[in-house]
Formats: sequence, C-alpha cells, structure tokens
Amino acid sequence: MAGMPSADPSAGRGAETPSTSAYEPVRPHEPEPVRPTKEDEVARAGSELIGGPLGRRMLYAATWWSPVRIIALIAIGMFALGMVQKMPCYNGAWFFGTSSQYTHACYSDIPHLYQGRGFADGLVPYFDKLPGDMEYLEYPVLTGAFMEVASWVTPGSGSMPHQEKAYWMVNSAILMVCVAVVAVCVARTHRRRPWDALLVALSPALALTATINWDLLAVAFTSAAMLMWSRSRALAFGVLLGLATAAKLYPFLLLGPLLILCWRAGRWREFGAALLGTAGIWLVVNLPVMLLANDGWSKFYSFSKERPVDFGSFWLILSQRMDSPLSTETVNVLAMALMLLACLGVAALGLTAPRRPRFAQLAFLLVAAFVLTNKVYSPQYVLWLIPLAVLARPRWRDFLIWQACEVAYFLGIWMYLAYTTSGDAHKGLPTEGYQVVIAVHLLGTLYLCAVVVRDIWMPERDPVRRGGDDDPSGGALDSAEDVFVLGAAAYPARTVAHSTAGPAVKWGSAVELPR
Repeated sequence: MAGMPSADPSAGRGAETPSTSAYEPVRPHEPEPVRPTKEDEVARAGSELIGGPLGRRMLYAATWWSPVRIIALIAIGMFALGMVQKMPCYNGAWFFGTSSQYTHACYSDIPHLYQGRGFADGLVPYFDKLPGDMEYLEYPVLTGAFMEVASWVTPGSGSMPHQEKAYWMVNSAILMVCVAVVAVCVARTHRRRPWDALLVALSPALALTATINWDLLAVAFTSAAMLMWSRSRALAFGVLLGLATAAKLYPFLLLGPLLILCWRAGRWREFGAALLGTAGIWLVVNLPVMLLANDGWSKFYSFSKERPVDFGSFWLILSQRMDSPLSTETVNVLAMALMLLACLGVAALGLTAPRRPRFAQLAFLLVAAFVLTNKVYSPQYVLWLIPLAVLARPRWRDFLIWQACEVAYFLGIWMYLAYTTSGDAHKGLPTEGYQVVIAVHLLGTLYLCAVVVRDIWMPERDPVRRGGDDDPSGGALDSAEDVFVLGAAAYPARTVAHSTAGPAVKWGSAVELPR
C-alpha cells in the first residue's frame, strides 16, 4: 500500500491527482529533521532545563554538532553515569558480603563469571569443561567470544578481586562502544527524526542495566540491522541480524514481522535476501563450534529449556502463590503456546490493519510478547526493547511511563534479593512486594504495547505518520503497495480523522488482490 500526495500547494505539485490504486506519502517541502519540542509537549517542557525548545535557526549539518553526534555523546555520558552507579560494588560489595551488592543495587554478572566460567584459569569456552554445576558456558557463541576476548585484555596478575574489577572495566569499555552504536543507529534509522534517539541516550533503564551482562552486544547488532533495512539493504540486514542472533536468541524474532510485512507488500526477494543473510552468517559463526564442541555449543539451548521459573516473570508469581507449582516442562509448553498465540495475533494485526504497520511497530510487539511470556525476566532484558520502543512509539510521555516501571522493577529485584540473602534481618523487599514490582513491570510493558497497537489501528495517532511519512524504517516497504491483505484493509481508500498539527493524511488504499 502506498501513502498519499501532499495536499499542500506549497509542495509545488499543484492539485492532487486522484488515483484508484495508490497514493504517494506526504513529503515535506524541505526535509529538515522533526523537532520533538515542536510536536511533543513533554519534550517541550523538559527542554526548559537546557534553554528551551529547539529553534528554527538551529544548524543541523553545518557544524560539527550534528544531532547524531550530540546524541552519541549523551548516550556515552549516561553510560558513564551507570558505571558510577556501580562504584559501591566495584569498591568491594561484589566481593565482601552477599547482600551488600543488592542493597546498593549495583550487581553485575560480569565480574562473578570471570572466575565462575573459567576465564581466570584460561579455559576455552565450549571446549573445556568447567568446575562446578555448570559444565560449559551457557551463552551463545558470539557472546562467548566477546567474553573470551575481554579476558585476553584483562591483566592476569594481582588478587582475584583486582582481576575481576579489571575484567568488568574492559567489558564496560567495549559495551560503551555498543551503546554509542545503538544511539547512532536509532538516530539514523528515521532520517527525519534523529532527535527521537535522545530517548535511547537518556534512558534511565539503559544506564542502570548496561553493565549487568553482555546483552548490549546483541542490541547493537540488532540496531545496526534495523538501520540497514531502512536503507533497503536487505542482505546487510540479514548478516547483522544473524550476528545478533549468534550473540542472543531474541533478534531472530524480527524475521517474523518482516515476513508478514513483506507478504503483505509482495516483497519476497527482499525477505529472501534477509533470511539468507541471517541463516548464512549464523551458521558461519556457530558451525565450527557446533561440529568441534557440540556439547559445549548446545549448553545454551539445553540450559534455556531446563531452566526453572525464575525472576521477573508472571510464572514466578503463579509459582509462589500455588500450593503445587507447575513443573518446568509444563511451563515450557504453556509459555510456548502463549508465544505462538502472540505470534498469530501480531500476524493478524499485520495483515488486517487499515494501513500496513511500520516494521518497528510489529518488531517491538513481538519482542515484547517474548519478554512477557518468557519464564524469566532479567533486569537487562529491557535493553532489547529500548531501541525498538523508540522507533515504534517516539513519544516522551509513554516512553517515560514505561521507563519508570522498569526502574521500579530494577530496584525491586535487588531489594528482594537483599531480603532473601540477609538472613533473619530480612532487610529489603519481601515476596509480596516483589510480586507487586513484577506486576508493575508487566503492566508498563503492556501499556506501551497497547498504545503501539492503537497507533496501528488508528495511523493518524502514530507520531511518525502524522508527519506525513509512511515507514521510515521500512526500507523496501516504505510507500510500497499492498498485494495481499485481509479484512477491512482490502477495501478502497478512505479518509480518517487527522490531527490539526500535521497535514491531512489518507490512510488505506485500493488493493490489488492476488489472482
């Protein structure tokens, strides 16, 4: 489906020419960046802290201080503040006193796994067995390679706490680069909306969780993949998505929304290139380890299957409130069934919406569904959603509501662990309180999903489309005609209500039905 021509005579096209098959998207006469302080009340109010809304005479490209560079530097600054927040643990709480790292809310897996997964002893991930309960490293291959390379740079002399702190610092330096990559990619994905990436750069949940684990590696590859797709580079998208999937499991989910949207638009060649790139590079990374050390390679997948119900999930609330908790096998089946239902729902939404949803919208919904139905939710999993949420719903109010819920969960899980590890003192958050913050996290994510679904069904409410764009992150899908739709979307074009703040927009079009 295509968009519509501009009804503004200043665009230099004259009167609008009717068409029974498609409309061109509205394009501004001068494609300058969208200013959030002009269209977002919360952004406008917040800008008063730094001098007020951005003016018309702001130079976007004539100076070194372009939006992308400003956003990258802010993201790095927020990452550095997150490192400062971890200083109580760096100065001793990781090593002395079990509950201290929880009461200071500064826990990180990185220093503990330096010795716990054999890096301090020079063991090779996936090939060498580990002492203790975990026989092999339980991370995907590319993340394991990241961890191994960081251990090479870590000094092997000094006490073990000294080495673990150095390992955390080395990893943090690399993860800081990942944060900059994420911010830059989000800023460039929507060409006219670079300032939306300020939501990523200023995200409190990103600053708090960035150095808990290695998830930012996969997030950086996924963000770069989204950028490549927005530039109509399907094979590059697939390669980057394959690398992301080799670092973490969730990125492959983006192929689902892409399949639905390419099906609706008839863009099978682009989807095929993306799928080929994803599968090809994933095999290139995984196959050598798979063939030479299959037991170690498969540990990530077997561990994910055998892992019991854990922190942050609604399954944990059920387990703690049931007299006879569900078995791990039963939860696996039920979680998979719920995820499949969510996939069907996203597919139905993509094929029946009055206008083809934007790629970022469906991608966010599917990854959010995975987060909501999974049997574990670690605090750093919020990093998976932040870039997708910004691209799907670039509104400060909704984003900050969701972030507040995630920060509440971040504090809640550490206070709960402080409670369970403080013995008879019981300092922290009891079980009932922890269940409340889990519910807050779930409701915050569901709220953001709800407003994204509303934007899909009412495209005139979509902040991106109200400005006249179709799908800036859609690449080959941007302004493409539909060839297969279901339901009311198959009917001819109709005009719906629109905001007076933007141009009139016609949503929907006549559809060439498959023969």
